[in-house]
Amino acid sequence: MSAADFPTRPALREQQFRQLQALLDAIRPRNPFYEARLSAAALPPTLASLEEFSARVPFTTKPELAADQAAHPPYGTNLTWPLERYRRCHQTSGTLGTPLRWLDTPEDWEAMLGQWETVYAAAGIAAGDVVCFAFSFGPFIGFWLAFEAAVRSGCRCLPGGGLSSLLRLRMILDHQATVLCCTPTYALHLAETAAREGIDLSVAHVRTLLVAGEPGGSVPAIRARLEQLWPGARVFDHHGMTEVGPVTFQCPLHPGRLHVIESAYFAEIIDSTTGQAVEPGQTGELVLTTLRRPGSPVLRYRTGDLVRARPVEACECGRSDLALEGGILGRSDDMVVVRGVNVYPRVVEEVILAGGEVAEYRVRLHDRQALLQLSLEIEPAPGVTDPAGLAARLEAALRSALSLRVPVTVVAPGALPRFEMKAKRWVRDSAG
Repeated sequence: MSAADFPTRPALREQQFRQLQALLDAIRPRNPFYEARLSAAALPPTLASLEEFSARVPFTTKPELAADQAAHPPYGTNLTWPLERYRRCHQTSGTLGTPLRWLDTPEDWEAMLGQWETVYAAAGIAAGDVVCFAFSFGPFIGFWLAFEAAVRSGCRCLPGGGLSSLLRLRMILDHQATVLCCTPTYALHLAETAAREGIDLSVAHVRTLLVAGEPGGSVPAIRARLEQLWPGARVFDHHGMTEVGPVTFQCPLHPGRLHVIESAYFAEIIDSTTGQAVEPGQTGELVLTTLRRPGSPVLRYRTGDLVRARPVEACECGRSDLALEGGILGRSDDMVVVRGVNVYPRVVEEVILAGGEVAEYRVRLHDRQALLQLSLEIEPAPGVTDPAGLAARLEAALRSALSLRVPVTVVAPGALPRFEMKAKRWVRDSAG
């Protein structure tokens, strides 16, 4: 597709303004949660601009939504329509606190399926592809949207729920799957399982690893490792959240760059401390307003995702949608301060996995004498002949990257847990 196939930046902003006004018209005064907030902000019935919306409307946070649902169980007051209009119920993963329950109308669901079709089209996934969904189908919204959108796109879909890793590998081979959907961590684990079981992945037909749930799909070291372990496949990253829906997709021309689906979201990037907008090229927190989900909307929702936007001119792929360099760089609530140094999990992961010699790892945080300490456990990858040397190299690399001494311990193969969903590799040990 050429640049002429995509809206210009001014046209996109005008579309967002019209959609935002329509959203506000739909939810006011029907939605109790937002009517109270918008009335308190003295927001006029008709917006003058997107800038007025940003200046007047307060942020929405996950704790506020959780508190509303706790006070008004089970779904809270962020509902624009009577309950009878809602058909779908999902919930967040709960990795960052109490899970949020989320309801959707058929119309909102249809809009989000369209957003997922945008993801598939950018990834080159189309009718005739065979897509394996290597995850258990729990209440997280992404599973169900991804599967249904793939069916609607003409793909043959393989649900991998309730299967072991070995059985999923057999499914991929037996059905000649061309696309694998899972987290980056689980794609690595499947490759590890294949090696242990003597399965040659070079005979697989997988050409696309569609990954989400973790930032690894946009991390060069992890991308390279995945593409090495899955010969002939390329990694395609995207991300979303239950409370907002599918948000981004990887630029077809630039791995590691994510485009926001701005036809569905009004996106802002702010300083997490001051709440003020940051300039392109600066790291900030992604804030989203859902434009196509009036049944259970979020206005200026603080996602906690740290991102860095490119300048606003069109990308080389022709799209004018907001482009995030490096994908999701981390989370504002993930940073830890270790002996006065700000440490982000993604930076640590990039160092650990850069050489392709680590099969799995676990970071331990220790509270000792009022100071937080950090240590690392690693399982060497098969074929590593000098584990002690690997540990020493990692200690040196981490010292260089973080200006911290991080002790590295080698553990036996299989000693560390594996993860199908979001990996939980950072653990805190109690003082004592």
